[in-house]
Amino acid sequence: MRRLATIGILWVVAATAGVAQPEIFNPVRDAIKSNDATALVKSFAVSVDINLEGNINTYSKAQSEFLLKDFFKKHPVTDFTIVHTGSSKGGLQFAIGRYLSANESYNVLIRVRQVGEPYLVHEISFVKE
Repeated sequence: MRRLATIGILWVVAATAGVAQPEIFNPVRDAIKSNDATALVKSFAVSVDINLEGNINTYSKAQSEFLLKDFFKKHPVTDFTIVHTGSSKGGLQFAIGRYLSANESYNVLIRVRQVGEPYLVHEISFVKE
């Protein structure tokens, strides 16, 4: 009986951890799905590493918004889904997504770090498949 209780508790903890982690990425996912760079940068840290089709640089929130507005204008989303979430040994959370635009497909990597209470994006990559 004690073993069943332990298994039940582990299952609840695993289920809760599985639900909580993807919720971190909901605002980012929703902003990308709607091509809303303004909403997207609300989840960004003060400076963010951005990789757009191999062009990698560190940008402020204002610069990020301008850059992403241009990317979304040139490559409007037809679909975006997060296909995997996880965390590194150091506790860094990440999500891997798939961004579709017309005849183009991009792999998207989003890495977030907890800053106080919220998780903030500190790296985002759009890499053409």
